[in-house]
Amino acid sequence: MDKRADILKMLNEQGLMPLFFHADPNVCTDLLKVLYDAGVRIVEFTNRGEKALENFALMKACAVKDYPDLYLGAGTIKNADDANKFIDAGADFLVSPALAEDVLTIAQQNNRLWIPGCMTPTEILRAENMGLHFVKIFPGNVLGTPFISAIRELFPKMSFMPTGGVETSEQNLRTWFDAGVTAVGMGSKLIDVKSLVDRDYSKISVNTKSVLETIKIIKKKV
Repeated sequence: MDKRADILKMLNEQGLMPLFFHADPNVCTDLLKVLYDAGVRIVEFTNRGEKALENFALMKACAVKDYPDLYLGAGTIKNADDANKFIDAGADFLVSPALAEDVLTIAQQNNRLWIPGCMTPTEILRAENMGLHFVKIFPGNVLGTPFISAIRELFPKMSFMPTGGVETSEQNLRTWFDAGVTAVGMGSKLIDVKSLVDRDYSKISVNTKSVLETIKIIKKKV
């Protein structure tokens, strides 16, 4: 089943891509529930540890059982081998830190959305010429909002999602969306390390609800 258009629609509506990795499978499933209950319907689990694939499969099983309207994708996919493994584990979409063209091939063969990371106009142009319409701007904190403002008119059919350094404050979020992004990717700024160590899921829930509501308000005005 081809869900690519539905995922892009959901990402545009939600305006937020929460992303995380944790080696403890219980923390992974707990976080998934916290995010879902807070209103999140699209999540990226990053491939950044030995337990990534195993924990992703467990999370996907939980999603199928308890969160049927949640899209769960795999991030930090840098090659075709990992792309195949995570698709086999049920990934609804793939996210890469760069333009890994062999990942696009696997994604297309399996009717999966692929979101590559881009850092330059040349890379964005390559992505556009590859038929893509949504890219991750990475690292967002290095490039900043002036970069988005400068390039968006050059690529009017492209949607942008900065990842890295996006803050939870209304001021910071508004700056990004005013610059022209469609969504923002948020990892440790949303799911902070201290909250994870303390298992303070209530704080993560409050933060997530606040960010979702703030983005909803901002997107009504942009």
